Amino acid sequence: MVFALVALAVCALLVGVHRWLWIRLVRDTTAPGGVPRRVGTALTIALPLLSVAALTAGRAGAPFWLQQTVSWPGYLWLAVLLYLTLTMLVAEPIRALLLRRLAHRDPSGAVAGPPAEPSAHSAGTPESGTATATASSSASAGAGAGAGVEPGAVLAADGAGRGAAAAAPGGGLSRRTFVARTVGGAAAAVALGTVGNGAYGVLRGPSVKRVQVPLAKLPRAAHGFRIAVVSDVHLGPVLGRAHAQRIVDTVNRTQPDLIAIVGDLVDGSVPDLGPAAEPLRGLTARHGSFFVTGNHEYFSGAEQWVEHVRELGLTPLENARRALPYFDLAGVNDIQGEREGSGPDFRAALGDRDRTRAAVLLAHQPVVIHDAVRHGVDLQLSGHTHGGQLWPGNFLAELANPTVAGLERYGDTQLYVSRGAGAWGPPVRVGAPSDITVVELASYQA
Repeated sequence: MVFALVALAVCALLVGVHRWLWIRLVRDTTAPGGVPRRVGTALTIALPLLSVAALTAGRAGAPFWLQQTVSWPGYLWLAVLLYLTLTMLVAEPIRALLLRRLAHRDPSGAVAGPPAEPSAHSAGTPESGTATATASSSASAGAGAGAGVEPGAVLAADGAGRGAAAAAPGGGLSRRTFVARTVGGAAAAVALGTVGNGAYGVLRGPSVKRVQVPLAKLPRAAHGFRIAVVSDVHLGPVLGRAHAQRIVDTVNRTQPDLIAIVGDLVDGSVPDLGPAAEPLRGLTARHGSFFVTGNHEYFSGAEQWVEHVRELGLTPLENARRALPYFDLAGVNDIQGEREGSGPDFRAALGDRDRTRAAVLLAHQPVVIHDAVRHGVDLQLSGHTHGGQLWPGNFLAELANPTVAGLERYGDTQLYVSRGAGAWGPPVRVGAPSDITVVELASYQA
């Protein structure tokens, strides 16, 4: 019941936002019955429907080709919608100020430009001068300021009771239409530019971030041990095999001692995404590559992916531990697994270990840090948050996670949270660039 009410409220909000954007960007800027208005209205209906299809196609069991078809436009529109709404909210007071200023400059609504030159046949007589002035006034009303205005153009007032896109006498733009096009065009340019830059950042692949983490129990021989942390790749209908290959190439260039994939590798089933994950066979590290589940693995079947990554040469840590030469490496299942009876089990992973040795824990969600502290973990490596992915999403992520990105200390345990190497939903990041983190362990004894 609560979920239904929340869903209804979200739908109502989205409908209201789309209607408001249609008013500001379509109705206020176009003439009734014209092609631009028809196109704008059609897009206002089609794009949100594609977004709904992108969000639901996978879980509804739609063919993978159909998921790919609707995901690109549907997810991208969600990102554009976010920043278009934000920029238009900022633009509202600017729009009101511009209208007020134009009205103040000329209460009649007309802003005249330079007078038109008299025609040859009318020059030289008082009568012709009067005719020229009349003609100049009529001709000048036919052009809008700021968009190829000819000498003698006039920007006309709206007129009470007329539509926002009503033309001025003589075929010119109304003052309201001129302001709507100027402000709306600028807001759309900012939103599209933001999304375009954010998409480019995702599609070119993650950057490498390096962090040194000192561990009190780490022996001197392990000083400088490098762990490549990869999280939140989200292979799916949008990010596929090429993205996986970019990540593998980037990781291998860092020459890590160990590779840790800390969940949310995929958004889909093995039959659909097995080929996309194939490049993971190429991961190379002296002490191997390890994997723990994230919440998204459980949406499509975690067991199938655990078996598949094992076939690809990765070692799944399902509430398990490996004793490496210099420290213990443990991994726990994601919290989402509790719904299937296979959630995180810290006792199984860490309960009987030698606490004089350093312990590094792989756990997808940062929220389990308090369990890690109780079990004497020295360093927890996590992902899940995406660093917020789309600003201002980082503020929402802070409400649900103890750490959104970076390194923080909780008692004797340090927590490092990666922003992730991919993106969920829109293949766009704003204010939270993707990364692969090379965590370099440091010994106090060095």
